[in-house]
Amino acid sequence: MQFTDTIQTLPETERIPGPMSLEPILKTENLWKLYHAGKVDVPALRGVNLAVLPGESLAIMGPSGCGKSSLLYLIGGLAQASRGRVLVDGNDLSTMSDAERTKLRRHKIGFVFQRFNLLPTLSAEGNIAIAQHLHGDGFDPHRFDVVTKMLGLEGRLKHKPSELSGGEQQRVAIARAIINEPKILLADEPTGNLDTKNSEIVLAMLRQLNKDMGQTIVMITHNPEAAAYFDRIVHMRDGVIVDGVPTD
Repeated sequence: MQFTDTIQTLPETERIPGPMSLEPILKTENLWKLYHAGKVDVPALRGVNLAVLPGESLAIMGPSGCGKSSLLYLIGGLAQASRGRVLVDGNDLSTMSDAERTKLRRHKIGFVFQRFNLLPTLSAEGNIAIAQHLHGDGFDPHRFDVVTKMLGLEGRLKHKPSELSGGEQQRVAIARAIINEPKILLADEPTGNLDTKNSEIVLAMLRQLNKDMGQTIVMITHNPEAAAYFDRIVHMRDGVIVDGVPTD
């Protein structure tokens, strides 16, 4: 299937080369996450060690309950580890206050969720632009135009989420996530609510973001066809990584 009618190729001046450093942009060291069930501690993660290079695309696969969502929330600074460390662009999340982690998320991490999480009262344009305003640097019309054109959203910007298809809503969510040029894009089952056609379009867009813009992407999924779009796949089971293989 061809997606050239939807995905726009970036001009050469907007493209970023691949990984520029062998130093990980994201790293976990002996990462544990325990949840309390009465008097019992139930481990969701058990000593996870993971390194992601700048410009890499990584898919984390595993069955429900294997710990992949817990891992994503920890590396995104949305939850705190029970033991171990998460390093994001050299910043140790375990030593940071809630306010510091919030600031780091705002400036270094973009999130794409399964349920889109768009504000229903705002247009597509408003949902994207609000991320720029919250970032603190104000609205950047050039960056806005580049991102929305790449994601094929030019003709849908005045529409509210209820007037958009699921695939269009997810494209708006991706635009919102990358509008401030985060170091890392984290995607939580981004095609989980989409049909096959829209799933393929969204995955192709994520791949293009990685290849054309050098965007580091970590995605969790249970779908091997979705994972195959990414450079590397790691598999989780019972709170640990059991293997990691590159894709063709």
